[in-house]
Amino acid sequence: MDSGDTAWMLTSTALVLFMTPGLALFYGGMVRSKHVLGMLMQNFAAMGLIAVLWALVGFSLAFGDFGNGGVLGNLDFLGLAGVGIEPGLELTIPFVLFAAYQMTFAVITPALITGATADRMKFSAYLVFIGAWLVLVYAPVAHWVFAGGWLASLGALDFAGGAVVHMNAGAAALGVILVLGPRRGWRSEAMPPHSLPLTMLGTGILWFGWFGFNAGSALAANGVAAQAVMNTFLAASAAMLTWMLVERIKDGHATTLGAASGVVAGLVAITPCAGFVGGMSPILIGGAAGVVCVLAIGLKNRFGYDDSLDVIGIHLVGGLLGSVVLGLFADSAVNEVATDGLFLGAGPACWSTRSWPASPCSPSHWSCPPPWPR
Repeated sequence: MDSGDTAWMLTSTALVLFMTPGLALFYGGMVRSKHVLGMLMQNFAAMGLIAVLWALVGFSLAFGDFGNGGVLGNLDFLGLAGVGIEPGLELTIPFVLFAAYQMTFAVITPALITGATADRMKFSAYLVFIGAWLVLVYAPVAHWVFAGGWLASLGALDFAGGAVVHMNAGAAALGVILVLGPRRGWRSEAMPPHSLPLTMLGTGILWFGWFGFNAGSALAANGVAAQAVMNTFLAASAAMLTWMLVERIKDGHATTLGAASGVVAGLVAITPCAGFVGGMSPILIGGAAGVVCVLAIGLKNRFGYDDSLDVIGIHLVGGLLGSVVLGLFADSAVNEVATDGLFLGAGPACWSTRSWPASPCSPSHWSCPPPWPR
């Protein structure tokens, strides 16, 4: 056990938990005043329900049978059995701390969905939905990537949850709003944010907490964590600038809501890349996210789905963008787990070869060493 790593992960766990109240404020300021308490309650309720379910069964389904290359864990850790204060999974931190850190991820992921369903989902239905979704969707997907499941065995990299958290929540948001249908009055009446100062406060809390989200995913107080801090800061800043630039070009002026949304878009896009890229890459990734996500938001009017607070345009599209461009910017000098991306040397040699297990582009070359696919 390493005391420095443990101290950092204790801090990161608190930072990520703080993101959920920040998300509540971010979303709460964007809805109409009559729905703000409902939005706050939905987010806070996730902190209660998901934490208990995670301890009972979620952690075991996600991280049981670690590294099996399959689709779901087992019940070895049911009720946190065997999850104690000694290190586990060859980590340098207490195993129970690792479980708590992952619990904060499990809490905020279904909370993200509330931005899409705002103004039109019953509280009781919401609780049933996120409880079932944690067990049936989040835990298996976390196992696929974070716990050496089938995607990790193929070489998929996701440093802090671009796929497991953001794409997963965005896809769920799209599915649930297609079932619920649009809000009453959508397209026929104005639904402006009731408190942008609240949204800006929530953005600041999210940005602050995201350092625990991304840098904490190094699971140690080391150079990869330090690089993730810088990448997180630069990507969010670049995305804010490009989002406002697109607004200025399209509408003649930048907006406060656009600046806040740009920050979150950049944070989402850098999440899968945070510990795998360096140099100017986070600026390019964040800048691209600011442009792509603001344009993606316009798709809801074209295709006719009512994504209340743009969860799909930011989290689904931003997470997908970050996961894809990781293949362009990954740098093995930053993290030896990653293979160099297309812009750093990998490319034609990988495309032309057909001798996959001997190829340097094969899954065996990409496989991640213990303790975690990082």
